Amino acid sequence: MAPPLYMDALIKPNRSLSRRGLRVLLGVVVACNLMIAVFLLGVGAPLVLPFLGLDVAAIWLALNASFKAAERRERVRVTAQSITVSREDEKGARVVWTSPTAFTGVDLDQPGEHEARVRLRIHRRRLTVARALSPPERVEFAAALRRAIGEARAERYPLPGVGAGAQA
Repeated sequence: MAPPLYMDALIKPNRSLSRRGLRVLLGVVVACNLMIAVFLLGVGAPLVLPFLGLDVAAIWLALNASFKAAERRERVRVTAQSITVSREDEKGARVVWTSPTAFTGVDLDQPGEHEARVRLRIHRRRLTVARALSPPERVEFAAALRRAIGEARAERYPLPGVGAGAQA
């Protein structure tokens, strides 16, 4: 039987452009470039045409790289025994952090008004998590992570006089 999970968060980047939207956008760029190419051929400036092709290629490469970056995932799991962070890219998953729940802390650094960084900490090791979230979402995630760690610790190390068996 698997131990109970107090948190199983899958964090992934949000992208507003779908694959269909990418095709439509590239179609519009190609159509505009073709109209410009026809005009430039008409006025006798054929040397500009290769640069119009490079323009389309550069836009395609940039958007393709963005879509590959959107495939990245980060999973944070909290059990009574351990906290595990694994990161997945288009090539597969790998565990980048495992630490005992009892000794792991959560730091929330907010150096500026629109900045926030969530870090797991044990001794001198630190790992930044939830980078794909917006700063307000990171603050919420840090609170939820602290809550999950507290609940996991309470299962493993119950306080005397607290819980179902306590007498009032």
